[in-house]
Amino acid sequence: MSEKKFFTQTGEETLKELSATSKGLTSTEVESRLEKYGKNQLDEGKKKSIFQKFLDQFKDLMIIILIVAAILSVVTSGGKDISDAIIIMAVVIINAVFGVIQENRAEAAIDALKEMSTPIARVRRNGHVEEVDSTLLVPGDIVLLEAGDVVPADMRLLTTASLQIEESGLTGESVPVDKNQDAIVADDAEVGDRVNMAYQNSNVTYGRGTGVVVATGMHTEVGHIAHLLQNADETETPLKTNLNKLSKVLTYAILVIAAVTFAVGVFVQHQDPVEALMTSVALAVAAIPEGLPAIVTIVLALGTQVLTKKNAIVRKLPAVETLGSTEIIASDKTGTLTMNQMTIEKVFTNGKLIDATDEIPSDDLTLRVMNYANDTKISEQGKLIGDPTETALVQYGLDHNFDVRDELKKEPRVGELPFDSDRKLMSTIHKQADGKLLVAVKGAPDQLLKRVTRKLVDGQVLPMTDADKQEVLKVNKSLAKQALRVLMMAYKIEDTMPELSSDAIENDLIFAGLVGMIDPERKEAADAVKVAKEAGIRPIMITGDHQDTAEAIAIRLGILEDNADADSHVLTGAQLNEMSDEEFQKAVSQYSVYARVSPQHKVRIVKAWQNEGKVVAMTGDGVNDAPALKTADIGIGMGITGTEVSKGASDMVLADDNFATIIVAVEEGRKVFSNIQKTVQYLLSANTAEVLTIFLATLFGWDVLKPVHLLWINLVTDTFPAIALGVEPVEPGIMDQKPRGRKASLFSNGVMSSIIYQGILQAALTLGVYWYGIKFPVHSGYDAIHADALTMSYATLGLIQLVQAFNCKSVYQSIFKVGFFKSRIFNISILISFVLLAITIVVPGFNKVFHVTNLGGHQWAAVIIGSLSMFVIVEIVKAIQRSMGLDKKQ
Repeated sequence: MSEKKFFTQTGEETLKELSATSKGLTSTEVESRLEKYGKNQLDEGKKKSIFQKFLDQFKDLMIIILIVAAILSVVTSGGKDISDAIIIMAVVIINAVFGVIQENRAEAAIDALKEMSTPIARVRRNGHVEEVDSTLLVPGDIVLLEAGDVVPADMRLLTTASLQIEESGLTGESVPVDKNQDAIVADDAEVGDRVNMAYQNSNVTYGRGTGVVVATGMHTEVGHIAHLLQNADETETPLKTNLNKLSKVLTYAILVIAAVTFAVGVFVQHQDPVEALMTSVALAVAAIPEGLPAIVTIVLALGTQVLTKKNAIVRKLPAVETLGSTEIIASDKTGTLTMNQMTIEKVFTNGKLIDATDEIPSDDLTLRVMNYANDTKISEQGKLIGDPTETALVQYGLDHNFDVRDELKKEPRVGELPFDSDRKLMSTIHKQADGKLLVAVKGAPDQLLKRVTRKLVDGQVLPMTDADKQEVLKVNKSLAKQALRVLMMAYKIEDTMPELSSDAIENDLIFAGLVGMIDPERKEAADAVKVAKEAGIRPIMITGDHQDTAEAIAIRLGILEDNADADSHVLTGAQLNEMSDEEFQKAVSQYSVYARVSPQHKVRIVKAWQNEGKVVAMTGDGVNDAPALKTADIGIGMGITGTEVSKGASDMVLADDNFATIIVAVEEGRKVFSNIQKTVQYLLSANTAEVLTIFLATLFGWDVLKPVHLLWINLVTDTFPAIALGVEPVEPGIMDQKPRGRKASLFSNGVMSSIIYQGILQAALTLGVYWYGIKFPVHSGYDAIHADALTMSYATLGLIQLVQAFNCKSVYQSIFKVGFFKSRIFNISILISFVLLAITIVVPGFNKVFHVTNLGGHQWAAVIIGSLSMFVIVEIVKAIQRSMGLDKKQ
């Protein structure tokens, strides 16, 4: 089915185009069209099997390196020692399982879209009305709509009777749209401006109408969104990018280490080439931090638990860290930055403009009219049901001790003229206690002011002069400039029941007042915007709402400055359509507010910022937000007001719909990345030390460490402290730093230099203690002296790595400032690692297994001094770095 712009055609032209009539299709026509166009449902898209998803987890470079390492460790031991291989493969499989679980949870978007379809539609077929499953609708079907219905397909409206449709899920506009079948809309009009159309999954809030189906299934606006979701590129997270970079660095380093070790063994130590090859491969395997993927997964998982307690539910593990690198937060307006609930802000009554919070007398005519000329229903539970604009008026009355239910018992409605989109007025007639009739009229100021001849001031009815009308228009303009939706209230008293016609009722009226309302910003959103700016994050607003409304809310939130030039900071969807991708790319950083935009525009905006190298977070709650949520580096859905579609496309969901929660999550994300950096620094400096120790020992002809020593140190003294570093408390001032962005790596901010010098230092101290053990022995004989020295080097390397864990709490800050024992988990992990290390040395029975001996007092003194020297030297280096201002350059 070709995509035609039926909103540019008349109803008759549309029917002709579709070979249909207002009487509906015949059963034969329906069958042939159903065969041609297919069912009115969304394509599910191709889904991967569990096995395919599991295999995909092994495409990561780090995982490939680990698998190769596992194979080589078995080969080099001749198949005798498979403990390393078992540990490595366990890590790989656990990571793959975690990945599959997360991916399965992330596949809800299309399913949610499909489930949103209306199950039953009322259509005119074979000359009469019948109810059919909405999946069986076809182009040309005539559908009947009334208040409470969900629109079952995209339709060109043929008739409307005060028809209003709420389309916020598609457009982001919180106010229902008045529909008009006679309107002919411009070719470039966005969805929210196509007043002669009704779109699938929008809600009929008022009136009734009929329309001809023009699009079904994937050809509807919702279908276009589903298509965008299916084809949206999965953005690689900064963390994954960083881990890939780390994997490449490790690959090159390991190849160099293996080659140099082999060359030294063959050409310097004159080893057998096969033996030298085995040694170099074993050393390369030792260089791999096999625990890193598991530790990163654990750190991310723990981060998700922290965020869950703070009302941020993370659906994809890497999203936790991505938040920390966020530079742009592109937020939907309606329901995210605002309440998605129309609220009165200003009232002009009795010649005075007052705030909604100011007191107002219960007999005020503006107050009475806004409640009387109103179709809002109040449930037994006190919930207001009806048009959002009308419920706002009733809520204002309830907030000021005016309960319309009680008042209507005293002055019941005896007649009415329903709202009509042509005259833009609504009138009700009420019988008063004295028998006279109160006519209450509510409507658009431009229309109602024409029918007003008098005004009410201080209880007196006075003539309405041209100057008075100009004053009213001035107030109206002032309120409109603040992006308030303005309604006028008027009334008159009749002695007898008038004819129920506009000419008879809606004339010679008395002006009562004006009411200005808006979907207000969330109270906490402005503070969150301020904090975001202070953290170097740029908030931008993307909405389907009108330019004036978007601009006003943006100023109130602090996204735009009060004196900002709207033309240079606010871009509309129509203006964006006129710009090429190249033109928009050059201008994207200029705009902070985008108004009247479509789902395609939102994706285009997000991609433009990503092309600038920015990490983009996108928030939203509507169906129209889903493609952009999926395209963004991190999509953030709303848990309360959000559609299942937007939640399904998101990486994180806010359980409280609070924009401020995002900033809390950003802080947690920054902490997670910082802690992963600490883990990388700790593990790689330890592995560097081990490799250098063995390499230099080989060069010197020393036998410093046995394979069992390396295995135990990697298993015990590496793993527990590394996990503990991953859950360290947040460092002070982390939100005062600029976002890392996409270019930062796990080696940035001094981590790489720390890995290198601290790895060299650990190796030097370990070899130094070994040398001391050889030079100043307790026992006699080479074997006994060597056994003591071997034990000393093993104990020193193990203890040094526990000391190093304290050093890694901060790259530049002194441990005395960061705190030795602030983290309970860290303290326990160090204690467990120390005990497990000590057991292998001091507990009888472990001597043979670990090739260790009982050391004397001065030997233990050498071990302790060598280990603690690591702490002292690193503290001195950090002090020098701080004096050079390196800590300020983060």
